[in-house]
Amino acid sequence: MFLFCRWVSLGGLVLTVTGCQFGWRSPSFTTLNSRYNDGEPALSGNGRLLALVSNRGSNSQILLYDLQGDRFLELPALYGGEAIADSPSLSRTGRYLVYLVTLEGRPTIAFYDRLTRRSELLTQGYRSWIRNPRVSPDGRYIVFESARRGQWDIEVLDRGPLVELDIEDGALVINP
Repeated sequence: MFLFCRWVSLGGLVLTVTGCQFGWRSPSFTTLNSRYNDGEPALSGNGRLLALVSNRGSNSQILLYDLQGDRFLELPALYGGEAIADSPSLSRTGRYLVYLVTLEGRPTIAFYDRLTRRSELLTQGYRSWIRNPRVSPDGRYIVFESARRGQWDIEVLDRGPLVELDIEDGALVINP
């Protein structure tokens, strides 16, 4: 959360606060290109949403930008505290967001559902270093690199056949 205050200049020397309010956005969150460091872009499968890592807040955070609406979207309950987030990946419509979050010095894969506004840590307690998580277009599978065997290997995490898939409205789904 950020605090917005409106200041009025009286005679050029005195500033008066005319009102403050809490809100999610600040002037640094109004445009995509800014003076802040933004990187690690990830595009949703339908091309509408852009996830990126930015230092616009007090630490590294993931932001979501609606390219058609030309605005940032809120991601409530994405992660909390002083966690460092990076490596975002979006499903087909951007319903699901997978990213790395570093908690207590160890990276773990987090899975966020924009519809339910819930975040889940998928690899918490995993005994190996991990990097570069990616979510499948339908949101069922998550792939990532793991150093479990002393080298970087690819691992696949299957969320199961009963998960709600991320599909376009009206799309036909054929189960294998």
